[in-house]
This record gives sequence, structure tokens and C-alpha cells, in this order.
Amino acid sequence: MKQTLGKHGFTVWLTAVLTVVVLAVAVLFFGTSSLQAQDTAGSHTLKLENADIGNLIATVAEITGRNFVIDPRVTGNVTVISSQPMDAAAIYQAFLSILEVHGYAAIESGDVTRIVPGVQALQSGPPGIADDGSSLVTRIVPVRHVTATDLVPLLRPLVAANAHVIAHPASNSLLIADRAANVQRLEQLIARIDRAADTDVEVIPLQHANAAELARTLAQLYPSAQGAQTVVADERTNTLLLTGDPSQRLRVRALISHLDTPLESGGSTNVIYLSYADAEELVPILQESVKQPGSPDNAGAANIQAHGETNALVITAPPAVFRSLQSVVRQLDIRRQQVHVEAVIAEVSLESMKELGIQWQIFDNFGEGEEGIFGGTNFATGGNNILGLAGGIGGENGVLPGNGLNVGYISGTTSILGTEVLEIGALVRALASDTDTNVLSTPSVVSLDNSEAEIYVGQEVPFLTGQFTNTGLSDQSGVVNPFQTISRDEVGIRLSVTPHINEGDSVILDIEQEISAIAPITGAVDLITNKRTLRTSVMVPDNAILVLGGLITDDLREIVDKVPGLSKIPGLGELFKYRNTQKVKRNLMVFIRPRILRDAATEANLSGGKYRFIRAEQIKARERADGLTPKDQMPLLPELFDYLQAPLPEGAVPNAGNESR
Repeated sequence: MKQTLGKHGFTVWLTAVLTVVVLAVAVLFFGTSSLQAQDTAGSHTLKLENADIGNLIATVAEITGRNFVIDPRVTGNVTVISSQPMDAAAIYQAFLSILEVHGYAAIESGDVTRIVPGVQALQSGPPGIADDGSSLVTRIVPVRHVTATDLVPLLRPLVAANAHVIAHPASNSLLIADRAANVQRLEQLIARIDRAADTDVEVIPLQHANAAELARTLAQLYPSAQGAQTVVADERTNTLLLTGDPSQRLRVRALISHLDTPLESGGSTNVIYLSYADAEELVPILQESVKQPGSPDNAGAANIQAHGETNALVITAPPAVFRSLQSVVRQLDIRRQQVHVEAVIAEVSLESMKELGIQWQIFDNFGEGEEGIFGGTNFATGGNNILGLAGGIGGENGVLPGNGLNVGYISGTTSILGTEVLEIGALVRALASDTDTNVLSTPSVVSLDNSEAEIYVGQEVPFLTGQFTNTGLSDQSGVVNPFQTISRDEVGIRLSVTPHINEGDSVILDIEQEISAIAPITGAVDLITNKRTLRTSVMVPDNAILVLGGLITDDLREIVDKVPGLSKIPGLGELFKYRNTQKVKRNLMVFIRPRILRDAATEANLSGGKYRFIRAEQIKARERADGLTPKDQMPLLPELFDYLQAPLPEGAVPNAGNESR
């Protein structure tokens, strides 16, 4: 019995020692924690002293039944003291507060709650307002009456270091990322600041003074930085709009009444400098505008003159009339866009001609006297004619053979009516010629909107219109005075165009196109010119190409000279025929491409491209040159940049004529 009790006492003593050791280790490693059930409803009292935060998360997961994923960066010890029992929901809210104190946050994603550092939670947390104030939220707060950018310096000190307050100027709103409770507090603060000031607006019509000038004067007296009032001029109605503090508005209104008084002379002289319009062209328009029905009664007192040297208008008129004229001038004196119009003229033609024939002659007894017989066939003219050649080949008055293959038989010479001629027995002629023409012309011109422009590239060609020889009316010295009359006509390419820019990206073009050239002479008395003209109005999109018109011809001309009856004899009939075939096929097309030059940059880009193209061609010409002139002395445009940066001539004024007026 004693032995049994001894063993039992030793066991109890050993158990007590091990329990103390385990508790000591737990206190040192995990801290102290206890969960005490207070009732059967599931209430708990949470007590943690210097416990690892992982132990806290595990305890809360066990109580609330939630699934947690812990970021590796979430570390540290926490201490929680609870004096009253709490249910699972209250314990979770306390858990969120503990995380906030230690710089962590909980992000709910479906059935899983992630525990992450607060900075990462701001970047990945869902926007909106949560049920509890500890959740991290992102909220867009619109601002209506003040500037959102001005609110950022006021609100930034009121948020945590890892929170964000950003202004979006385009929508005049604030982006706030912080704890839900603090976001709600900031919203209440913004609502108190974002209130409209006194929005009463006074409309003060002026009778004599100019609204724009008076507004500038008041702005100098009362700068807007003082916040006293705001004065805006409506030039169309010559009215001032006044807003601000009522007491300040009263003082400004009194000053306006004092300044809005008529001039003693009843009128004034003003000078308006024009930037784009022509002063002399505007004078008749303005004079007619003041005479139209509805103009002021004293419109007849207006005197409008143009000063060409400065391109300015000098207007003497009552203030009301001057303001009306000034409004018209302001709307007419605008920068007009320019249009670069390029025409593309392409012509491809093919001309072919074939000749084939046999001519023959028989001479008999002409060598013995004036009597004899001859006969045969004779076709064509000039060197193609057998009788023309019979007059002597290469002689003083002889006729040279025609082009192509000429094969003949000469049996000697004979005398016809005292003239020695060749006895050509037969002449065979064969000729085939092909002429190809490929012409491409690209005339271009730049014109202001609604202004006509014309470019002509060609030459003046003399045409004989008449001649006279006073053979029977010579003077006493016997000198004859023949003369001719000549007219000169232009031959070349002419492009005349008037562009009209629409509101969109299309251009209406009134076009006149003329193409003329000298044609080869084929038996004509004088020069022959080919002329092709086109006149039309079209609408073309900006920088697009449109075909204006074209000509496609296919001409075939067959000429057969033959002897009736004999030419129909099979085989032998070829001795009595001469064939000539001509075929002309021509394709001519005219295209147009407009490009709107909306600003100086587009104009510089276009001009620079053309400038560099011409310079490149000159460089190629230098490389190909093989003459006596040294290559470095041949003409060459300077570099475009160097040309623009070249020093001005002595006495020149930079940007003369472009000063702001």
C-alpha cells in the first residue's frame, strides 16, 4: 500500500512539473492567450499577451469559421485584452482593428480572406464602401464648385502615410484610397468645403463704352486674385457680366455707370490693324453693312478708309456703330487655309503605219526623137512616186527616194520634151513604222481657300497667217517688198483652279485644264497643234485622287490605190495596187489630288519635300556631268536648314509684318 501510494505521488509530481515546463515554454514562445466561454450562445473573451500574429489569425479563423491566406510579410506579436465576451462577428471586427493598428489589412476574395500589408491592400483592394470602417476602400468624390487640385494640399495631412489623395483635373474629382471610416470623414469635410459662393450674376448693358475695354480696365483695378468680384465682357451684346460679393459689386457698378458716358464729340476715330484680310477690299463691304436695314440711326456718320501701307482700317463712327463694324471685321479677318492642287496628266499613244506597193513604167523610142510611147502605174507622191524619181536621183532637181525599202530597175536615160529622165522600169516600196508616246505631266499650284490660281508652262509658237508680194507694184528702184503676217499662240500646259474647303475634309474644285502641243507635220501647209481642254467642278476628299476625264481612241485608216479592173486579176493584180495602212491608239487620262494645308507645319513639310527633291536632282546632275565646267561650280540649292538659318540682309527686321497687333 505504501509502495502504491509512493508511485502515485511520484506520477502526480512529475505531471505537475511537465505542465509547468510546457506553460513556461508556451509563454516564452507564443505569449499568453486564453479563450473563455461565457455562455452557450458562442460568446468568447479574447485575451492575448505578446502573442504571435499567426496565432491570433488561427484563433480568429477557428471562432469565425473563415479561411485566411497570410502574406509572408505579415509578422510580429500582438496583445489583445478583452473584458467582455463577444460573439464571432464582434471578434472579427476587433481582429480588423488589430490588423489596422499593426499596418495590415484583410481583403475578402470569395470564400478566402487575404491578410496583406496595408500598402498592397490599397493597390489591390476592391473599391467601394465596406460595412465596417476598418476596411480599405477606394472612392471617387466629385467636386462641383471648387477646384479638385486645390483640395489635395488640404486633405493630404488628414490621411495615413500609405493612403492616397489624387486630383483628376479633367473631371474635377478626387480619388481617395484609405480606410472606410476615414474616407467617410473626408467626404463630409469635402461636402462642407465644396459649396457655391454667391452665384448672383448682374447683367449690365453698356450704351457708350466698349465692354471688352472696360472689362480690362476693371480687371486692373480689381484683380481677380482678391476674390472680390469677376467681370466678364460679352462683346456681341456689349454687356458686362458681374458676379462676386454684393458689397463689392455695388462699388464696381457705380464705377461702370461713371465710365459708360458718351463722348463730347459724339464719335471717335479708331484704327483696326488687319492680319489676313485686305483693307481695301473690306472698305466697300463695311460701308454697305452700315447701310443695311436694322443698322443704327447714326450709321450714316461712319467714315471708313483703308490705309494700304499698314493694311489697316481707319473708322470714324459713334461707339455703337464702331462696335458693330469691329465685330464684322473680327469675323472676316481670319487665317484662310490653303490648298495644294496637283494634276496628273498621263498620255500613252501608239501609232503604226505600213506601206506596200509596186510601180512600173515602160518607155519606148524617146531616145531617138520626140515621139514615143510610155505607160505604167504611178502611186503616192514625192519620193514614193516613180515618176518623181524619174526626174533624176541625186540631181540638182532630183527627188530622193521615200523612207523604207525601195527596190527598182533602171534601164537608162531618155529625153522627154528636152529633159533627161531616168528610164525606171519598176519600183517596189515597203515601209513599216511604229511611234510610241508616253507623256506624264504633273503641274501643281497652291491657292488660298476660295481664290483662283493658275499655272502655265509652255511656249509661244509663231503661225503664218498671211503673206503678200507686190511683184507688179515695185518702187522706182525696182525693189520688191514681200511681207508676211504672223500670230503667236501659246502651246503648253495650263491649270486654273479655285478650291472651296468644306466643313469636313473635302474640297470642291473649279478646274480648267488645257493641254496643247505641236503635232508632226504631215503634208500640212503650216504647223498643227493638238489641244485638249477640260472644264469641270468636282468634290475630292483631302489628299485623295480623282480622275477628271480621259480619252481613249483607236483609229484605223486603210488606203488602197489600184487600177480598176486590172487590180482584180489574181496574182497579176498586185502589179496594179499600192496599199497604205495607218493605225493610231491613244490613252489620255487626267487626275487631280488636293491637299489641305491647315497649318504652318503642313506647309513647311510640303515645301521642304519639294525643295529637297530638286536639290537631289541637282546633285545627280553634278555626278553625271562630264563637261568643262567644274562640278563644284554647277548650280546647287543650299541645304534647307542652312538656308533657313542664313543671316538676314543688313537693315532687315526679323518677322517684319508679322508682329502681334
